[in-house]
Amino acid sequence: MTTPSTTPDLRGHTAVVLHAHPDDEAIFTGITMRRLADAGARVVLVCATDGDLGEALIPLRPHETLAGRRLLELERAGDILGVDRLVLLGFRDSGLPGWPQNHHPMALMRQPVGTLSRRVAEIIEAEQAEMILHYDWRGIYRHPDHVAVHRIGRQAARLAGVTSYEATVDRTHLTRLGDNAHLVHAAARSTDVPFGLFPSEITVTLRATYAELSAKLAAIVTHASQVTGEAVAHATFPDAYRFEWYQRIGPPTVLETLTEEGIAVGSAQVRP
Repeated sequence: MTTPSTTPDLRGHTAVVLHAHPDDEAIFTGITMRRLADAGARVVLVCATDGDLGEALIPLRPHETLAGRRLLELERAGDILGVDRLVLLGFRDSGLPGWPQNHHPMALMRQPVGTLSRRVAEIIEAEQAEMILHYDWRGIYRHPDHVAVHRIGRQAARLAGVTSYEATVDRTHLTRLGDNAHLVHAAARSTDVPFGLFPSEITVTLRATYAELSAKLAAIVTHASQVTGEAVAHATFPDAYRFEWYQRIGPPTVLETLTEEGIAVGSAQVRP
Protein backbone atom coordinates (compact mmCIF):
# COMPACT_ATOMS: atom_id res chain seq x y z
CA MET A 1 0.00 0.00 0.00
CA THR A 2 1.08 3.51 -0.68
CA THR A 3 1.47 6.66 1.38
CA PRO A 4 0.75 9.68 -0.81
CA SER A 5 3.27 12.43 -0.17
CA THR A 6 0.89 15.28 -0.89
CA THR A 7 -2.85 15.65 -0.94
CA PRO A 8 -4.55 18.14 -3.26
CA ASP A 9 -6.83 20.70 -1.66
CA LEU A 10 -10.33 19.80 -2.88
CA ARG A 11 -12.22 22.24 -0.71
CA GLY A 12 -15.08 23.62 -2.77
CA HIS A 13 -15.51 20.37 -4.71
CA THR A 14 -18.38 17.93 -4.15
CA ALA A 15 -19.03 14.28 -5.01
CA VAL A 16 -22.42 12.58 -4.87
CA VAL A 17 -22.20 8.87 -4.08
CA LEU A 18 -25.30 6.81 -4.92
CA HIS A 19 -25.78 3.34 -3.43
CA ALA A 20 -28.51 0.74 -3.24
CA HIS A 21 -28.30 -0.49 0.37
CA PRO A 22 -26.57 0.35 3.63
CA ASP A 23 -23.10 -1.32 3.59
CA ASP A 24 -22.57 -0.97 -0.18
CA GLU A 25 -20.92 2.41 0.41
CA ALA A 26 -18.24 0.87 2.60
CA ILE A 27 -17.65 -2.25 0.52
CA PHE A 28 -17.39 -0.66 -2.93
CA THR A 29 -16.46 3.02 -2.43
CA GLY A 30 -15.13 3.40 1.12
CA ILE A 31 -11.56 4.20 0.08
CA THR A 32 -12.70 6.75 -2.48
CA MET A 33 -15.05 8.49 -0.05
CA ARG A 34 -12.42 8.68 2.68
CA ARG A 35 -9.80 10.04 0.25
CA LEU A 36 -12.14 12.70 -1.10
CA ALA A 37 -13.08 13.76 2.43
CA ASP A 38 -9.46 13.87 3.57
CA ALA A 39 -8.68 16.14 0.62
CA GLY A 40 -11.41 18.54 1.73
CA ALA A 41 -14.13 17.60 -0.75
CA ARG A 42 -17.76 17.49 0.33
CA VAL A 43 -19.15 13.95 0.18
CA VAL A 44 -22.90 13.47 -0.22
CA LEU A 45 -24.12 9.91 0.23
CA VAL A 46 -27.47 8.96 -1.30
CA CYS A 47 -28.90 5.59 -0.27
CA ALA A 48 -31.83 4.31 -2.31
CA THR A 49 -33.30 1.61 -0.04
CA ASP A 50 -33.49 0.67 3.62
CA GLY A 51 -32.02 -2.79 3.06
CA ASP A 52 -34.86 -4.38 5.03
CA LEU A 53 -34.53 -7.75 3.26
CA GLY A 54 -31.03 -8.44 4.48
CA GLU A 55 -30.56 -11.28 6.93
CA ALA A 56 -30.01 -10.04 10.48
CA LEU A 57 -26.81 -11.62 11.79
CA ILE A 58 -27.20 -10.15 15.28
CA PRO A 59 -30.18 -10.00 17.65
CA LEU A 60 -32.34 -6.91 17.29
CA ARG A 61 -33.57 -5.02 20.32
CA PRO A 62 -37.27 -5.24 21.28
CA HIS A 63 -39.36 -3.23 18.80
CA GLU A 64 -36.28 -2.57 16.65
CA THR A 65 -36.58 -3.26 12.92
CA LEU A 66 -33.78 -4.39 10.67
CA ALA A 67 -34.29 -1.27 8.55
CA GLY A 68 -33.87 0.89 11.65
CA ARG A 69 -30.72 -0.91 12.69
CA ARG A 70 -29.26 -0.62 9.22
CA LEU A 71 -29.89 3.11 9.18
CA LEU A 72 -27.93 3.50 12.42
CA GLU A 73 -25.10 1.45 10.93
CA LEU A 74 -25.17 3.56 7.79
CA GLU A 75 -24.89 6.77 9.78
CA ARG A 76 -21.94 5.42 11.76
CA ALA A 77 -20.19 4.17 8.64
CA GLY A 78 -20.77 7.55 7.04
CA ASP A 79 -19.04 9.24 9.95
CA ILE A 80 -16.03 6.95 9.49
CA LEU A 81 -15.86 7.63 5.76
CA GLY A 82 -16.27 11.39 5.99
CA VAL A 83 -19.85 11.83 4.75
CA ASP A 84 -21.10 15.41 5.04
CA ARG A 85 -24.71 14.78 4.09
CA LEU A 86 -26.81 11.61 3.98
CA VAL A 87 -29.88 11.50 1.73
CA LEU A 88 -32.35 8.60 1.95
CA LEU A 89 -34.53 8.01 -1.10
CA GLY A 90 -36.86 5.89 1.02
CA PHE A 91 -37.55 2.81 -1.10
CA ARG A 92 -37.72 -0.84 -0.12
CA ASP A 93 -35.10 -3.45 -0.81
CA SER A 94 -36.25 -5.41 -3.88
CA GLY A 95 -34.53 -8.63 -2.83
CA LEU A 96 -32.80 -11.04 -5.17
CA PRO A 97 -34.11 -11.94 -8.64
CA GLY A 98 -37.30 -13.97 -8.46
CA TRP A 99 -38.20 -13.09 -4.89
CA PRO A 100 -41.87 -12.13 -4.34
CA GLN A 101 -40.67 -8.84 -2.81
CA ASN A 102 -39.61 -7.82 -6.34
CA HIS A 103 -43.28 -6.93 -6.88
CA HIS A 104 -43.79 -4.72 -3.83
CA PRO A 105 -44.99 -1.30 -5.02
CA MET A 106 -42.22 0.44 -3.05
CA ALA A 107 -39.44 -1.89 -4.24
CA LEU A 108 -36.67 0.12 -5.89
CA MET A 109 -36.66 -2.01 -9.03
CA ARG A 110 -40.30 -1.03 -9.70
CA GLN A 111 -39.73 2.72 -9.60
CA PRO A 112 -39.61 4.81 -12.80
CA VAL A 113 -35.98 5.42 -13.69
CA GLY A 114 -36.78 8.80 -15.16
CA THR A 115 -38.45 10.08 -12.01
CA LEU A 116 -35.62 8.97 -9.72
CA SER A 117 -32.96 10.16 -12.14
CA ARG A 118 -34.44 13.65 -12.03
CA ARG A 119 -34.54 13.49 -8.23
CA VAL A 120 -30.85 12.53 -8.05
CA ALA A 121 -29.94 15.11 -10.68
CA GLU A 122 -31.59 17.75 -8.51
CA ILE A 123 -29.35 16.69 -5.61
CA ILE A 124 -26.29 16.92 -7.85
CA GLU A 125 -27.29 20.38 -9.04
CA ALA A 126 -28.23 21.67 -5.58
CA GLU A 127 -24.86 20.49 -4.24
CA GLN A 128 -23.01 21.82 -7.30
CA ALA A 129 -21.30 18.45 -7.52
CA GLU A 130 -19.04 17.63 -10.45
CA MET A 131 -19.24 13.86 -10.24
CA ILE A 132 -21.50 11.01 -9.20
CA LEU A 133 -20.35 7.55 -8.14
CA HIS A 134 -22.72 4.62 -8.69
CA TYR A 135 -22.49 1.09 -10.23
CA ASP A 136 -21.44 -0.44 -13.52
CA TRP A 137 -23.97 -1.64 -16.10
CA ARG A 138 -24.49 -5.05 -14.46
CA GLY A 139 -24.84 -3.59 -10.96
CA ILE A 140 -21.56 -5.37 -10.16
CA TYR A 141 -23.35 -8.70 -9.67
CA ARG A 142 -26.86 -8.19 -11.10
CA HIS A 143 -28.70 -7.46 -7.88
CA PRO A 144 -31.94 -5.81 -9.09
CA ASP A 145 -31.41 -2.77 -6.86
CA HIS A 146 -27.83 -2.35 -8.05
CA VAL A 147 -28.94 -2.48 -11.66
CA ALA A 148 -31.60 0.14 -10.87
CA VAL A 149 -28.96 2.36 -9.23
CA HIS A 150 -26.78 2.06 -12.32
CA ARG A 151 -29.62 3.21 -14.57
CA ILE A 152 -30.64 6.01 -12.22
CA GLY A 153 -27.06 7.20 -11.74
CA ARG A 154 -26.15 7.11 -15.43
CA GLN A 155 -29.24 9.09 -16.41
CA ALA A 156 -28.86 11.54 -13.51
CA ALA A 157 -25.29 12.26 -14.61
CA ARG A 158 -26.52 13.04 -18.12
CA LEU A 159 -29.29 15.30 -16.83
CA ALA A 160 -26.92 17.20 -14.55
CA GLY A 161 -24.08 17.25 -17.06
CA VAL A 162 -21.48 15.66 -14.77
CA THR A 163 -19.00 12.81 -14.96
CA SER A 164 -20.02 9.47 -13.52
CA TYR A 165 -17.69 6.92 -11.99
CA GLU A 166 -19.34 3.52 -12.19
CA ALA A 167 -18.06 1.35 -9.36
CA THR A 168 -17.18 -2.22 -10.21
CA VAL A 169 -14.71 -4.92 -9.19
CA ASP A 170 -11.83 -6.44 -11.11
CA ARG A 171 -13.12 -9.93 -11.89
CA THR A 172 -9.69 -11.28 -12.79
CA HIS A 173 -8.04 -9.97 -9.62
CA LEU A 174 -10.70 -11.27 -7.24
CA THR A 175 -11.00 -14.63 -8.99
CA ARG A 176 -7.27 -15.10 -8.54
CA LEU A 177 -7.62 -14.57 -4.78
CA GLY A 178 -10.12 -17.40 -4.30
CA ASP A 179 -13.84 -18.00 -3.92
CA ASN A 180 -14.38 -16.28 -0.57
CA ALA A 181 -11.80 -13.50 -0.55
CA HIS A 182 -14.36 -10.73 -1.10
CA LEU A 183 -18.02 -10.36 -0.09
CA VAL A 184 -18.91 -10.02 -3.75
CA HIS A 185 -18.10 -13.71 -4.29
CA ALA A 186 -21.02 -14.86 -2.13
CA ALA A 187 -23.25 -12.11 -3.51
CA ALA A 188 -22.57 -13.23 -7.08
CA ARG A 189 -23.31 -16.84 -6.17
CA SER A 190 -26.71 -15.72 -4.88
CA THR A 191 -27.57 -14.25 -8.29
CA ASP A 192 -25.71 -16.94 -10.27
CA VAL A 193 -24.00 -14.50 -12.64
CA PRO A 194 -20.44 -13.35 -13.31
CA PHE A 195 -19.40 -10.32 -11.28
CA GLY A 196 -17.50 -7.18 -12.12
CA LEU A 197 -15.51 -6.32 -15.23
CA PHE A 198 -12.28 -7.37 -16.84
CA PRO A 199 -9.19 -5.18 -16.31
CA SER A 200 -9.34 -3.87 -19.90
CA GLU A 201 -12.80 -2.42 -19.16
CA ILE A 202 -11.72 -0.53 -16.03
CA THR A 203 -10.83 3.13 -16.41
CA VAL A 204 -9.74 4.20 -12.92
CA THR A 205 -8.32 2.21 -10.01
CA LEU A 206 -7.73 3.60 -6.53
CA ARG A 207 -5.20 1.88 -4.29
CA ALA A 208 -5.60 2.42 -0.55
CA THR A 209 -3.15 3.76 1.94
CA TYR A 210 -2.97 1.93 5.26
CA ALA A 211 -5.19 4.58 6.91
CA GLU A 212 -7.77 4.39 4.12
CA LEU A 213 -7.90 0.60 4.25
CA SER A 214 -8.30 0.72 8.04
CA ALA A 215 -11.20 3.16 7.64
CA LYS A 216 -12.80 0.92 5.03
CA LEU A 217 -12.55 -2.11 7.30
CA ALA A 218 -13.99 -0.16 10.24
CA ALA A 219 -16.89 1.05 8.09
CA ILE A 220 -17.64 -2.45 6.77
CA VAL A 221 -17.72 -4.08 10.21
CA THR A 222 -19.90 -1.23 11.49
CA HIS A 223 -22.61 -2.93 9.42
CA ALA A 224 -22.68 -5.70 12.01
CA SER A 225 -26.23 -6.75 11.19
CA GLN A 226 -25.02 -7.82 7.74
CA VAL A 227 -21.28 -8.52 7.92
CA THR A 228 -19.37 -10.46 10.55
CA GLY A 229 -15.82 -9.53 11.38
CA GLU A 230 -14.77 -13.04 10.42
CA ALA A 231 -16.18 -12.53 6.91
CA VAL A 232 -13.70 -9.77 6.11
CA ALA A 233 -10.93 -9.71 8.74
CA HIS A 234 -8.83 -12.45 7.19
CA ALA A 235 -5.40 -12.74 5.65
CA THR A 236 -6.60 -11.86 2.15
CA PHE A 237 -8.44 -8.68 3.23
CA PRO A 238 -5.67 -6.27 2.14
CA ASP A 239 -5.38 -7.87 -1.30
CA ALA A 240 -9.15 -8.11 -1.81
CA TYR A 241 -10.20 -4.69 -0.51
CA ARG A 242 -7.29 -2.29 -1.01
CA PHE A 243 -8.42 -1.45 -4.54
CA GLU A 244 -11.55 0.28 -5.80
CA TRP A 245 -12.34 0.15 -9.49
CA TYR A 246 -14.41 2.36 -11.79
CA GLN A 247 -15.48 2.96 -15.34
CA ARG A 248 -15.43 6.69 -15.92
CA ILE A 249 -18.18 8.10 -18.12
CA GLY A 250 -17.27 11.63 -19.14
CA PRO A 251 -14.16 13.79 -18.76
CA PRO A 252 -11.69 13.42 -15.86
CA THR A 253 -12.47 15.26 -12.64
CA VAL A 254 -10.58 16.26 -9.52
CA LEU A 255 -10.89 12.66 -8.33
CA GLU A 256 -7.98 11.92 -10.62
CA THR A 257 -5.77 14.52 -8.98
CA LEU A 258 -5.57 12.52 -5.78
CA THR A 259 -1.85 11.77 -6.18
CA GLU A 260 -0.15 9.58 -8.72
CA GLU A 261 1.05 7.29 -5.96
CA GLY A 262 -2.45 6.51 -4.78
CA ILE A 263 -4.37 6.41 -8.03
CA ALA A 264 -3.80 4.51 -11.21
CA VAL A 265 -5.59 5.51 -14.39
CA GLY A 266 -6.34 2.65 -16.75
CA SER A 267 -6.32 2.62 -20.52
CA ALA A 268 -9.98 1.81 -21.10
CA GLN A 269 -11.69 4.60 -23.02
CA VAL A 270 -15.33 4.87 -22.05
CA ARG A 271 -17.65 7.50 -23.44
CA PRO A 272 -21.26 8.46 -22.68
